[in-house]
Amino acid sequence: MSTIPRIVVYPPSWTGSSSPTNDLLPEVGHHRRIAMPIPQTVKTRLDREHVHYDVLPHPQAFRATAVARTLHVPEQQMAKAVIVKVKTQFVTTVLPAKWRVDLPCLRKMFGTHRVRLATEQEIKGLFPDCELGAMPPFGTLYGLPVYVDRSLTGDGQIIFEGGTHSEAIRMRYWDFAALVFPVVADFHCESMARC
Repeated sequence: MSTIPRIVVYPPSWTGSSSPTNDLLPEVGHHRRIAMPIPQTVKTRLDREHVHYDVLPHPQAFRATAVARTLHVPEQQMAKAVIVKVKTQFVTTVLPAKWRVDLPCLRKMFGTHRVRLATEQEIKGLFPDCELGAMPPFGTLYGLPVYVDRSLTGDGQIIFEGGTHSEAIRMRYWDFAALVFPVVADFHCESMARC
């Protein structure tokens, strides 16, 4: 099993002598400060809020489950953002990589039958600075409310695509929740189940 290089990005204001994220993955080696090509919208918000996060470079991958395998992390910790249109409003749903959005459950939750997955064209318009399919779960940065599947709230950390197909971001779940103030609900179905 190969080791993933760890690149830690600290907010510009951080001047400590040791890593503030040692408790996330203490077994991984050296830290270094670098500039990275995640969307400026995301980077600016994380830095402004002084949130500690890791950037995890990986070979280009187009599915969250593939990213999880590449990074050697449990699919439960690898989150994916799925954009859904509810009536005339778009929302960001966030759930583990191995699961699918349960549209009938969302229809019941929102009280309408007008719930569907967003089209690629709609997603391009909503996340213009992100690669298609690599949207980070920060819907609020793009004017979308965020709904997180309850199954993600029990983990100490969350990993997700950072806006590109070759970099993921790892951070504490509660730091993520403090940034987006998500609605927490149950809306997943297992991959093999018919939703």
